[in-house]
Amino acid sequence: MTMVAMGASAGGPSALSAVLRALPPDFPAAIVIVQHIDPMMAKGMAEWLDGQTPLPVRVALEGDRAAPGRVLIAATSDHLVLKSPDRVGYTREPADYAYRPSVDTFFESVCRKWVGDAAGVLLSGMGRDGAKGLKALRDQGRYTIAQDEHTSGVYGMPKAAAKIDAAVDILPLERIAPALIAYVERQRR
Repeated sequence: MTMVAMGASAGGPSALSAVLRALPPDFPAAIVIVQHIDPMMAKGMAEWLDGQTPLPVRVALEGDRAAPGRVLIAATSDHLVLKSPDRVGYTREPADYAYRPSVDTFFESVCRKWVGDAAGVLLSGMGRDGAKGLKALRDQGRYTIAQDEHTSGVYGMPKAAAKIDAAVDILPLERIAPALIAYVERQRR
């Protein structure tokens, strides 16, 4: 099974919507999203994204299984992580990390726990969160994408990833979903 791990911050909701909208209803990968958002707004954002895409989107609950054709989104200020090879959960550690939930923390947990194929996607956002985690995924031979500067609402996180050569591909927003579809198809052969 393939996982698509996505991270975003400022400008992320519209970017996430664009990517998810362009995926087919039978997309055979699990999708897990860490978006910097106030926990009080996470459920509403999941419901909004659910209405934007043919794939079901909901907040991730402790112990949820990452499954094909399902989109889970981080829902608390604790960090979303893989706690087992296919189950997500929350942790306070690292407690002193400024970004909560942290994209880096999630991507790094994918490196440690996910046994299938994986793609990491870093979308629009302020700061550097996600760049180190995307680099860790790439260093494991996983497919990684950073959104390009021209289509990013805020070119902070993707720029940080580009600077450390964390992305296999730096793509405009409209090319990210087709790249993911092609990647998943290659892995299924």
